[in-house]
Amino acid sequence: MKTSATIPREVISDDKPREACGLFGVFNHADAAKVCYFGLYALQHRGQESAGIAVTENGVIDEYKGMGLVPDVFDMDTLEGLDGATAIGHVRYSTTGSSIVANAQPLVVRHRNRAYAVAHNGNLVNAHIVKAELEDSGSIFQTTMDSEVFLHLFVRSLNLGFEEALKASVARMKGAFSMVVLTSRGEMIGIKDPHGFRPLCLGKLNGGWVLASETCALDLVQAEFVRELDPGEIVIISKDGIKSIHTRTPKQRSFCIFEFIYFARPDSTFFGHNVYLTRKAHGRQLARESAVDADLVMPFPDSGTYAALGYSEESGIPFEAGMIRNHYVGRTFIQPTQSMRDFGVRVKLNPIKELLKGKDIIIIEDSIIRGTTAKTRVKALRELGVKRVHLRVSGPAHRFPCHYGIDFSTKGELIAAKMSVEELERHLGLDSLSYLSLDGLLSSTGIDKPAENFCKACFDGCYPVQFDENLSKHCMEVR
Repeated sequence: MKTSATIPREVISDDKPREACGLFGVFNHADAAKVCYFGLYALQHRGQESAGIAVTENGVIDEYKGMGLVPDVFDMDTLEGLDGATAIGHVRYSTTGSSIVANAQPLVVRHRNRAYAVAHNGNLVNAHIVKAELEDSGSIFQTTMDSEVFLHLFVRSLNLGFEEALKASVARMKGAFSMVVLTSRGEMIGIKDPHGFRPLCLGKLNGGWVLASETCALDLVQAEFVRELDPGEIVIISKDGIKSIHTRTPKQRSFCIFEFIYFARPDSTFFGHNVYLTRKAHGRQLARESAVDADLVMPFPDSGTYAALGYSEESGIPFEAGMIRNHYVGRTFIQPTQSMRDFGVRVKLNPIKELLKGKDIIIIEDSIIRGTTAKTRVKALRELGVKRVHLRVSGPAHRFPCHYGIDFSTKGELIAAKMSVEELERHLGLDSLSYLSLDGLLSSTGIDKPAENFCKACFDGCYPVQFDENLSKHCMEVR
């Protein structure tokens, strides 16, 4: 294991939601660890707290993981030392479990002369219940991660046989989980929860196989995209070939729609639809729903860029890059003092004063979660001399917490749950604020029957997987 400094959250996130992690696995490749490294590099946006790779060779699983970005954790000597033709990797942003190296993944356990490693994306909503049952029967947990629950369930069920143990483990888990599992026998397994919350796709590479959270990782390692895993599917890849097992699934899948809005890289594809083009479509729909006169349309890089392009095309208002991003803000960034409390925001983005002064502008954002950064930025624009500031958001208001792997798990964190649109306008210092309607968001994905394919709980309060008796059972209408 390796420990290194991490990027401060306030510099990374700018008050944006973060997902738990990204997964990558490669089967039957001479340079498996190096391929896995590049796969994780492509998925770095999904987690910047820690990174890890586990490989298997001659019945042994070797691992290396540490805190920090992928290139900070791994160097050539480290990768050369990870021998084996099959590897899995993980990048993490914690939502369950502390941000410490002990909770970095892949998580490796050894049981009866065999070893297993797991990398997990998502959140098990019943992990605390299952963990308590396991501890009562003698299990000893080494981490605070919900991912470890799966490994305990799995090894306890091995008396049923390997495949039955996988199915029995999946059946006990509730919530959002895509997983990549490695065994010391050389198998690589991909698992997707029955609702299909989190992405996981399958690719082919030089006679071997690849599993990845997003297709952009396949593109980087020049793997051929085969398909996305189905909800409730278990794919077992071994020297005997590839086998697919479909567990019982609910009638309605619940893919996280925020992958399209914000999480995924714009060069990735889900449901056969490119993320970049979908975000532009969101922007076009937003312009149709909430038109306003202005001199220019601009994003705050990089979150609203593609929706802003669509808004500009639909409205006919010129697109301008009014804020310039510093791409070299790294892990060595010095923490500001209290007297410089806004420095963490300003160091990353700087306005083009000559372009913006005296103008009416439309800012396109993909979300407002806690509102702190948006308020600081609007204030800075006012001080610069911007005449009017209109904010348009390419998704509905976040009014409900996410319990499926996104880092706003309490309603109190969500500013839209506490304030009306009019109150938010005053609080943020805006001339106007509008969100994309839920119907508009769904229709602009271009996907057939979108209401039956996406989880929208953070917008409408309709939770696909119930996990607490106090959860609201009422689905409010969102427009």
